Parts: sequence; structure tokens; C-alpha cells
Amino acid sequence: MKQTLKENGGLPASILWTLSIVAGITVANLYYNQPLLNMIRQDLHVSEVITNLIAMVTQIGYAMGLLFVIPLGDMFQRKKIIIINFSILIISLLSIALAPSIHVVLTASLFTGICSVMPQIFIPIAALYSKPENKGRNVGLVVSGLLTGILASRVISGIVGEIFGWREMYFIATGLMVVCAIVTTRVLPEIRPTFKGKYSELMKSLLSLLKEYPLLRIYSLRAGFAFGSFLTLWSCLAFKMGQAPFFAGSDVVGMLGLCGIAGALSASFVGKYVKQVGVRRFNFIGSGLILFSWLLLYFCGNSYVGIISGIIIIDIGMQCIQLSNQSSIFGLCPTAPNRVNTLFMTTYFVGGSLGTFLTGFAWQAAEWTGVTGIGILLAGISLLITILSGK
Repeated sequence: MKQTLKENGGLPASILWTLSIVAGITVANLYYNQPLLNMIRQDLHVSEVITNLIAMVTQIGYAMGLLFVIPLGDMFQRKKIIIINFSILIISLLSIALAPSIHVVLTASLFTGICSVMPQIFIPIAALYSKPENKGRNVGLVVSGLLTGILASRVISGIVGEIFGWREMYFIATGLMVVCAIVTTRVLPEIRPTFKGKYSELMKSLLSLLKEYPLLRIYSLRAGFAFGSFLTLWSCLAFKMGQAPFFAGSDVVGMLGLCGIAGALSASFVGKYVKQVGVRRFNFIGSGLILFSWLLLYFCGNSYVGIISGIIIIDIGMQCIQLSNQSSIFGLCPTAPNRVNTLFMTTYFVGGSLGTFLTGFAWQAAEWTGVTGIGILLAGISLLITILSGK
């Protein structure tokens, strides 16, 4: 028998764990391609620049999903939105696995990004229906599932790609989405929509929020540019590791994703001390760490010690910036948390797409030196926004 959820009434453990696990498995679809880019390039006989567009369009798709799909959760039954997303995901992932050309991969990757936004629907569910004393813990559990999915995705895809091939990874991903769709449909109850009006009115309210709250623009932009710098590293790491002196396969690139556990562990620390340390200070710390990591990756980038150290430091720096800014946006307009989060996350992933886009050309022009330059440039812009805004 389906359970009925009431605001602040408590979230059953079965639903909470389903949201957490499915969030991690779903968000993984965004990152499977990163360790596999070099293999895809060789198999489809395209250049690094073209191959790098796979990661870029996936991020663009995610940003589009955040902007156009997530607000629908206020207008329609969230369960229906989730089922439709899963259906499209299954088709798009299977299309990538069977793709005869790069054009099919790029098109399917765009839809994969658009429909992988479900964790951003799950997080508000955990916040809204948990008992007040458990909200932080339950939201943290869903976010932990999301971060675990990001970390595990690179490792799993790298190993599967090296042993079986890159297409097999997407066949597995397709099967996982089928299972997630069945489980979520059975466990998640109906949740009534809260917004009564037209979709155009809902979207116009996003623009009103963006105009009304300048701090929202500041928080979103500097986090977006920092995320662009962060993805600059992961967009071309497979190309870097495939060259001398490493000559490493996708399994090694995937294992390097485990270094991101440092960022996941630092997340709880950052979230706990944002109020004490201050948002601005955390952004200075985060930007400084990202810039330092790029210097380390440039001067020591031909050793595993340099690569691993750079990954660990850039992950911690990124968490300092993301969590300090994202945790602060909800206090700007408590009556519209979902829409505020939509604006923040959309800007965040547009920044990530920009970094991925620029990185492809930077690698083509100057390889690792060019990539380092883009990473420093985007992190520098994030730091400059903090300095000039005074916030």
C-alpha cells in the first residue's frame, strides 16, 4: 500500500534510501564518458576537439534540464516527471551504446544530460517531508548518495571500459536505469503539485528572482566559473594520461576519480562551518586551492604524485566554493527554494560546459599547457567576482 507523505511529517526509511541510491546511480550518467573519451575517439575516428564535445553537450543538457524540467515539479506530479525522465534516459543511453557515429553520441548525450536531473527533484522531497529535526541529516544522506555516484561513476566506467569496452558501459547504464525506474515507481508515492498557474508564469518567476536578488547572481556566477575550472581538468585528463610518461588506460583514469573522496569528505566540514567562517572567506580559500592545484598540475603534471595531489586539492577547493554558495542561496528567498536552486544549478552547469568547451580547443592548440591556462583563467574569474563584489 502506498504511503502518503505530509510536509514535515517524516520520510520513511525505504523512500529515503531509494532517493539516495537512485540519485547516485542517475547522476553517474553524466560522468561515465570522462575516462572513456580517448577510447571513443579512437573507435569513432574523430579528433580530441570533437570527442571533447561529448562531455560538453552532456553538461549543457544537464543545465537545460535544471532550467526547464526541475520547475515542472511544482506544477505536475513529480512521479510522472520522474517516469518520463527514466524512459528518455533508457533510450538515450542505449542509443550511445549502439551509436554508429559521433553525431548520434552527441545527440544522445544531450538528452542524457537533460534527463539526469532527478537528484535535484529528490533533494527538495527529502527536505520538505522530513521531520524538522531530521531535515539536515536526510538531505545530507541524499547528497552523499549523489557524491558517491559521481565518484564511483568514473572508477566503474574506467574499469568496464578497459576490460569490456566503452559501449558495454552504456549497455550496463541502460540496464541500471530500467531497474531504477521500476524501483522508484513502486516506492515513491504521489506528491501533489504546489504551483497553480501556467508554465510561462513559472518561468517568468525565475527571471524575477534573478533580478530581485543580486547576491543570487554573484553566488551562482562565481560557483559556475569555478566549476568550469574543475571540469577543465576532467575533460582532458584521459588525453593527458594516455600520453607519455603514463600511457595509462581508462581504468587508471577512472581510479583517479577516487581521489575525489577528499572533496566528499570535506563537504560536511564546509557545510558545518559556513556561518562561522563566512561565505566570502570560503570562496577565497576555494579559489586559492584551485589555483594552487593548477600550478601543481602544470609543474608536476608528469608524475602520479603531482596528478593525484592536484586532483585532491582541486576537489577540496571546489567543495569550499560550491557548498558555501549553495547553502547561502536558500536564505535569500525562503518561499521559493526550488526555483532559487534551479537558477543556481543551471548557472553552475553552464559554467561547467564553458570550461569543457574551451578545454577542447586549448588541448588542440597547446595540449596540457593550454588546458592549465584555461583552468587558471576560469578560477581567476571566480576569484575576481569575489574581490569586486565584496560579498
